[in-house]
Amino acid sequence: MNLSNHFLRLSRLVAVTISSDFKFYRVITLWVKEYFPLLVLFGSHLHTPHLFSTSCQRDFKPLQIAKHSVVKSSFEAASHTQNLFIYLFAFLFCPVPKGLRLVANRSYSCEGLGLTEIPKLPLMTKVLDFSFNFLISLQNSTFSMLKNLVHLDLTRCQTNWIYESAFESNDRLENIILVGNNLMFIADTAFRGLHFLKYLDLTQTGLTSLTFIPMQDLGNLETLILGNNYIQLLELPPHFPTRKLKYLDLQTNFIHKISAKGIDALKQVQNLTLVLKGNDITQIDVKAFESMFFYTLDFGTCVNIPVILEGLQGVRTVVLWLGTFNDKAVPPISSTMLQGICNLSVDNLNLQYHHFSDFSADTFKCLGKLQKLDLTYTYLTEIPSDLPEMNALKELNLNKNSFMHLCNISSSAFPHLTHLYLRGNSESLDLGSGCLESLSELQYLDLSSSHIENLDCCSKELHGLTSLQYLSLSYNKKLVLHDAAFKNCANLKVLDLASTQIFINAPQGPFFNLHFLQVLNLSNTQIDLSIRHILKGLESLTVLNLSGNKFESGTILKDNLFQEVPNLEVLTLTSCKLLAIEIKAFSVLKRLKHVDLSHNVLTAFNSDVFFSLKNIYLNFSSNRIHVVPPHTLSSLSGQTVINLSYNPLECTCSNTELITWYKQNTDKIEDSEKTVCAKPKSLVGVKLLSVNLFCGYSTAQVILITFAVITVIVLTFLLITRCLKRMYQRI
Repeated sequence: MNLSNHFLRLSRLVAVTISSDFKFYRVITLWVKEYFPLLVLFGSHLHTPHLFSTSCQRDFKPLQIAKHSVVKSSFEAASHTQNLFIYLFAFLFCPVPKGLRLVANRSYSCEGLGLTEIPKLPLMTKVLDFSFNFLISLQNSTFSMLKNLVHLDLTRCQTNWIYESAFESNDRLENIILVGNNLMFIADTAFRGLHFLKYLDLTQTGLTSLTFIPMQDLGNLETLILGNNYIQLLELPPHFPTRKLKYLDLQTNFIHKISAKGIDALKQVQNLTLVLKGNDITQIDVKAFESMFFYTLDFGTCVNIPVILEGLQGVRTVVLWLGTFNDKAVPPISSTMLQGICNLSVDNLNLQYHHFSDFSADTFKCLGKLQKLDLTYTYLTEIPSDLPEMNALKELNLNKNSFMHLCNISSSAFPHLTHLYLRGNSESLDLGSGCLESLSELQYLDLSSSHIENLDCCSKELHGLTSLQYLSLSYNKKLVLHDAAFKNCANLKVLDLASTQIFINAPQGPFFNLHFLQVLNLSNTQIDLSIRHILKGLESLTVLNLSGNKFESGTILKDNLFQEVPNLEVLTLTSCKLLAIEIKAFSVLKRLKHVDLSHNVLTAFNSDVFFSLKNIYLNFSSNRIHVVPPHTLSSLSGQTVINLSYNPLECTCSNTELITWYKQNTDKIEDSEKTVCAKPKSLVGVKLLSVNLFCGYSTAQVILITFAVITVIVLTFLLITRCLKRMYQRI
């Protein structure tokens, strides 16, 4: 039917619509049946995408996204204002089945929908997650309509065949993920046209050889992941993409031998990360890696360390990973095994979860040039005191070992150490006196979770650490802090004492000399917050966490400990069992930007507590607030955000100002889905944004007014009917 006929039908439909004896529901039915084809015809004349010829059928696999997503995506595709009306009509009248999910602008997820073909998507789609569906083969027509694709995820789609020029229409693709597909055939020209491809993931695809992958069209590849396959020989094929390669992952294959010829192509690569962990490597040609430069060489869980080190002679790498994992049974390492490191150039060495059969000074004989050494969980109880100085070492990781005394780490052997990690020590660690005094350059010290108990902390224990900026003593047993407890660490910027029982015996204050401290974590320390001078000297403090501690009588008074920290910006007081906060309690904190008062028992929200409520984040979730006074809401200006979720809010006329403000200021609301009514019973669980209250009249008044309005309408109708009847009788 041509366009003129459609207009003729439309004019008849209008005439029928205005007819006095035509039923309303029939009018609507005719409009939908007659007018909709005209819209589709308009769309075809305007060169719009065919969204309706298929998308509006219930039994079709359409652009299966939420209705708001249809409108959003359609708006992008439209190039004429008329198109917008057509899309809006489709939104209102077309049944849109559930399924495809709009993740972000031009990004779509079809994950796990059981699809067997690519649905019709907007031509501008850039990101497509089609994982966990069914695509047995990939052909040149599979993605031919999606010419703007940049990211494609086909994880576990049971794909077995990739035919010629499968991605030729997708020359903008940068990432392809084919994880978990048992690839039986890949055509030589399968990747033709992928000039911008940077990331290719072929994990668990059943590969047995690198030659199975056609690489002549992958010249710009940066990341190639081939882990968890059945590759036995590390022999890089011709045309292997080395020009821009940065990351090559071959972990957990069946590689036993590495030949010099097989990896010769890697000599053209600089700063490559090569992952070979999980392979049972038994042979590497001598000097196979000579003159090569890597960023990371990962041989984790590879058992035969002497073979690996011998094969790596002459290599230059920033990171050498020889560590294993807790669930891997590996033979102990001897000092002799590590002698091969003398012929390597390594900055960072990882030996985690290994056991040393003869840990001695000889173990460190070839480690003198290291900058970072990771000995996590290596069953150490002490480090030999006769070690030669390791002057280049900057970072030492001794986490999860069994030191009894801090002096047992022989810190004098590492005079230029800047970072020391001794977290999760299995024994109760005695801090001793001056055990770290030789570490004058130390900036970062982590002693958390080490069962530390000290009744006179921490002046002598931290003697000499004049450069220290970060200190963690969190998750230990008990510390008693005296005056200027950290007087030898005057440059501290971050102090973490969380979840360690803290007792204060300091008339002047334990932190009064920490003028540069910016972050202090005292959460769950059972500290006595009634001591007003506890924060004295912390004029630079910007972040303070006091969660899990109790204020006297459950009230923060106007005259409180926060008077000492006027520059505070972030204050966390969660789970402090707070009942009330006095007016102007935080008025001295003029720079406050973030306040977390969640999980308390506050019954009121009072804006007079703060100096200003402009551009501030307020978390009052999980309290007992019922009503928010109207005057407090007017103070929430600028980019202020408030969270009132999980409060027993009343959705009654006594709280109507809050509900009105809430709807008008959605940009200032956090977690609106969990901000619901607790009263009355009829509205329990209803979101505040969905509540409509009619206040100002009593129930009796509402009934009376309703009755009066209905009466007037009925009388008016009868009067008009009577007048019309008389008029017809005269005729």
